[in-house]
Amino acid sequence: MGRGVAQLVAHRVWDAGVGGSSPPTPTGQPPDHFRRFGITGNIITITIMETPFLSLIFPAHNEEERLPQTLEVVDRFLKQQPYTAEVIVVENGSSDRTLELANEYRSRMPALKVLHEDGRGKGLAIRRGMLEACGEYRFFLDVDLSMPVEQVNRFLPPELPEVQIAIASREGKGAERFNEPAYRHWIGRGFNALVRLMALPRLHDSQCGFKCFRGDIADVLFPMQTIMGWTFDVEILYIALMKGYRVTEIPIPWYHNPKSKVRVWRDSIQMARDLLSIRRNARRGLYG
Repeated sequence: MGRGVAQLVAHRVWDAGVGGSSPPTPTGQPPDHFRRFGITGNIITITIMETPFLSLIFPAHNEEERLPQTLEVVDRFLKQQPYTAEVIVVENGSSDRTLELANEYRSRMPALKVLHEDGRGKGLAIRRGMLEACGEYRFFLDVDLSMPVEQVNRFLPPELPEVQIAIASREGKGAERFNEPAYRHWIGRGFNALVRLMALPRLHDSQCGFKCFRGDIADVLFPMQTIMGWTFDVEILYIALMKGYRVTEIPIPWYHNPKSKVRVWRDSIQMARDLLSIRRNARRGLYG
């Protein structure tokens, strides 16, 4: 997808010591568009990758059960779109076959890139994926697709013109929740109230795992990230608002997955500590 191949023919005069010791440098394309360079006989082959319109980033820790189906769904969805895209799976700290299965799909999905991190933490995986991505827009999603992938276009031009940062909201007018146990809902709302009190008073739902960033903005924000666990997106949004970027909430249909990896009580305590770290980092000027 989005791939053009240019073949340049050159006589290997440099092999005979004529015209210098290096082959001629091809011109006519920006250097950052060059992705692969090789020489076969007298043919120089340069594969030129267009900048994809969209990058989809999936953090994947112990996702051998859900990842294959998700990749199939995403592949079908992207084949129906008019824009170019890449898919990035960032496997980190898995003890199952997640990495192996992701790599197996690379032959079926030419736009798939698979990355590995030894350490754990959703924030660590997202940071790596967002900074490795090349898309004009970079969208991270949970592997469970609790928001159907068909909703992605609502976060992008032309449906959402002049987007800077767009985040999925389970609380906005028109949002719907399906199959969520009451206790999970109220624990989530309690943590959200704490987030709004301490960090993000203008946002109704900062914790939904589906967020889209314009590429140049992602390149500014994610190098500043210090939290590598669940609360990383609160930190990113806090920095974004500090810097004056516009954050748009998009109400979505959201389907609760009973195999959620959030451990409610233990993770809530760590998230509360992370909120204090965000406030402390801001006071120290770590966010610029």
